[in-house]
Amino acid sequence: MIDLDFVGLFILISGFIIGLGAVTVIDIHGFLGRKSHYWTEATTRTHKITKPMIWAGIILGVVGGIIFFRNEPFVGVPMYLVFITVVLILNGLFLSFRVSPYLLQKEKDGRAAELLPILWQRKIIASLIFSDLGWWGALVIFVWYLVTT
Repeated sequence: MIDLDFVGLFILISGFIIGLGAVTVIDIHGFLGRKSHYWTEATTRTHKITKPMIWAGIILGVVGGIIFFRNEPFVGVPMYLVFITVVLILNGLFLSFRVSPYLLQKEKDGRAAELLPILWQRKIIASLIFSDLGWWGALVIFVWYLVTT
């Protein structure tokens, strides 16, 4: 018989590994790309790989969370994780449907190494902060839950 707690926990942790790993890679690239033409172009290229990995991490996290928390009331940690996930999804929609097309168009126009305008940099930095706080915050809350139950 398959232990659903094990399956849910495995899928959820897999989501954290894939999503948070990709977030870390693209955030470092983006930080370096603020003042560097080389890293700006590298970030544009890297985001083509990290974007689907982040979405895969979110999907695995949601599926794993549904399985793992299936017998828990929707209060406390499960509710906090859902709230954080909604924020991450909204942030991801902005990055996927506003920032990504902008970067891809710049690349298509032969301007991938051009530094981003300050307004775009500010929007992306705010998004980076939401992303990092969301992913790391969710991980801390989940580990705390595992240790205390």
